[in-house]
Formats: sequence, structure tokens, C-alpha cells
Amino acid sequence: MSQLFEYFYVVAIAFFAISIRGLSEVKTARYGNWLAAAGMTVAIGATLAAYSVQQIDLLALAIVVGAIVGTPIALKVPMTAVPQRTAVSHAFGSLAVALIGTAEYYQRLPGIDPYTMTVLTAEMILGYLTFMGSCIAFAKLQGLIPGKPFVYGGRNFVSLSVLGVAIVLGIYLIANPTQSFVLPFMALFAIAFGFLLVMAIGGADMPTVIAILNSYAGMSAAALGFVLNNQVLIVAGALDGSSGFILAVIMSQAMNRSFTNVLFGGVGAVVVSSSGGPGPAGGRTVAAYTVDDVASILGDARSVVFVPGYGMAVAQAQFIVKEIADMLEAKGIDVKYGIHPVAGRMPGHMNVLLAEAQVPYDQLWEMDRINPIFPETDVVIVVGANDVTNPAARTRPDSPLFGMPIMNVDKAKTVVFIKRSMSPGFAGVENELFYLPNTMMVFGDAKKVLADLVAALKNQ
Repeated sequence: MSQLFEYFYVVAIAFFAISIRGLSEVKTARYGNWLAAAGMTVAIGATLAAYSVQQIDLLALAIVVGAIVGTPIALKVPMTAVPQRTAVSHAFGSLAVALIGTAEYYQRLPGIDPYTMTVLTAEMILGYLTFMGSCIAFAKLQGLIPGKPFVYGGRNFVSLSVLGVAIVLGIYLIANPTQSFVLPFMALFAIAFGFLLVMAIGGADMPTVIAILNSYAGMSAAALGFVLNNQVLIVAGALDGSSGFILAVIMSQAMNRSFTNVLFGGVGAVVVSSSGGPGPAGGRTVAAYTVDDVASILGDARSVVFVPGYGMAVAQAQFIVKEIADMLEAKGIDVKYGIHPVAGRMPGHMNVLLAEAQVPYDQLWEMDRINPIFPETDVVIVVGANDVTNPAARTRPDSPLFGMPIMNVDKAKTVVFIKRSMSPGFAGVENELFYLPNTMMVFGDAKKVLADLVAALKNQ
């Protein structure tokens, strides 16, 4: 039986590896997700069959509780709340790994060897800090606490000092594994570091933060796999950790930022205006347009590009965007969707929302592919994508966004920007696009504005 379950582990590992490949593209993402679920089912089944379960009642209770909690989350949580749900998943997963590591430590005392103690220490520090960091990320994404970074003088020194204390305590515990009173203090300092780390990160950096937390959770799971001698846990954790790290690198590159700048830069702490200082727009005004004005412009257009952002997600306007796109295509207008890698609050957020609205995969164009065609585009409709369309990233060296690759929507003939107000995006930076002569600002809730636009187009 022991050899048989190892074969099942190989099958599960193969499913996990192939699922990562499937998840790398929009059109195969559903297939990849099902493969990952199948791999996890095989892994759990093989593990239960391979080992003697001491208390069936506790196992059954855990399955029932998990099903009661997980089923409503899977069925009821809207696509707009996927970032928050992802953060919660990271929190639960990393806490589970940290608690299992803690239990392993106490069970193996007093005869715990230095190698096992070293791995357990690293795993517990990563697990506890990821748990708290994920909880803070959830709270920011859900609006329970302000999305802007919590910054103060010497914050990086304080954060790194807290992490340093946790590491020193861990080293002491490795050298003196029987001093079990040290472990709770090590865990508390790791939790404190996770709190300080994510509190100091602004909402604009949440996509990268989620990827980094995903990487931390995977690494802690892989470390636990070495302790438990569980090959599936090692491989699954390594895949999770490496893919999260690679994704974080891609996100950082998309913002022209380094890891250290994302983690310790505090971007979004102040509102940077066009005049270079904090505050409003330096006396400049924008021209507000009506839905009828937009409908008139669209009536003469030959090509339209939608650029979605977090505003579309909040308004749950993806279905109306698709309806307008269908109406434009029926008139012979070419329609595309421009997707910035960090639009929204998690990697692939816009892709998920538009896929939910049945937008064809071939109409989703990534930033590098769509940018060259903006000068030839008649109308760009920006639905709540603020920071990723800000020309200041190209023109203002004093802007926190400077150097970040953006959607070059300002080069289009006409830009329609749908926004509730003139407030800055999550990076706290005023958008230069609002003041350009080819920009039409339409103020209001994205869903209502687009619904009115549907009615206006029907009356043409």
C-alpha cells in the first residue's frame, strides 16, 4: 500500500504542474483550475489511505466545517471580491501550516534534531507573518481599514528590527530546542512584522503584495513538507512559492518597481498634484461631458478600446461594458479591451471579470500589445483605471509613478474617462490625463453611466 500511494502522489504532482501551465492563459484557466482541484483530491485521498487515522470523528468534523465555510464562499462571493477571498485563503493556509509546525515542534520534544528544528523555525516564522500580512491585506481590500499606507519616521527600521528579533529568537530556539517558552515570543514577533509590513503598503501595490504573500505561503508549506517527509506538500509548496515569486517579479516590472520599493516604499502616502506638491489640482479645471456627448462621439468611431480598472470591479459594470461592446460591434466598430498587468487588486483581476461577462479571449489585449495601436484608435473608454493610465508615469520625474509602464491611452484621438470624482487612485497621485484636451470626463457611478450610455446608443 505504501508504494501504491506514492504512485498516486506522482499523479497529483503531475496534475499540479500541468495546472500551472493551464492557469497561465485566460482561455485555459478553467481547465487549469479543474486540474489543480483534481490533483488536490488525489493527494488528500492517497494521504488518508496511506496513514492510519487515529480519530475519525475529528477528521469528519473538519471536513464538515470546511464544507460549511467553503461552499458559500465558492458560490456566493462575487468576482469583484476575488482579491479579498484570495487574501483570506492565504491567511487560512499559512495559519494552518504554522499551527501544524508548532504542533510538530511540541510533539517531537525533547529529541528534536537541529535540521528539523531549523526547518520548523523558518516555516513557523514565514507562516505566522504571512497569516497576519494576509489578514491586513484582506482588511485593506475590503475597506475595513484605510487602503493608504501607514507611514511614520523610521518605520522601516522598526519593521526590520521586529523581524530581526523573531529571527534571533528562532536561532536561539534552534540552538536550545528544549527552551519551548521562546516559541510563543518568536511567533508574536513574526505576526507583528507581518502586520507592520502590509500596513505600510498602499492599495496600489496590492497585486504585488498578494503575489508575494502567495510565495511566502508556498515556501512555508514546502518547508513543512520536508519535516513531514511528504513529497506532495514539498512539490505543491515549491510550485506555489516559485509561481508566486515569478508573478511578483512580473508585477514589479509592470510598475517599474523593485521588491524593496514595493515592500518599504510607502507609495500612496500623499496626494501628489500636478504642481508638484500635496493637495488639489493647482487651480486647473476639467470639462465634464454627458452621456449623450459620448454617444455622439461613438457614433462616428471606427475603433474603440475599453480600458477597465478597479472602478469597473467596484461598480460590477463588466456586463454592461460587454453589452455596449456588442452594440458597437453590431455597427461595424472594431472593439478591443486593453489590460494592464496590475489593473485591479490582484493579478489577472480584469481578465477574470471580463471572462465572467463572456468577453471573447481574443479581444483581451495585454499592455505591450495594445499600446502601439492607441494612436490609431478613435475612442478609448477608461472605466475606473486611474494609476495605470496616468501620463505622469512618463513625464514627471517627481511622481511616485514615474517609470511605471502605463496604458498609453492619452495618445488616442479621444479618451472617455468614467469616474465618480476627481479623487486620485490608490497610489495617491493625481491623474494628468484628466486635464488633456482630448479627454472627456464623465462623472458618476460606472454602472449607471454605462447603462445610460446603452440607452443613448439605442436612441441614435
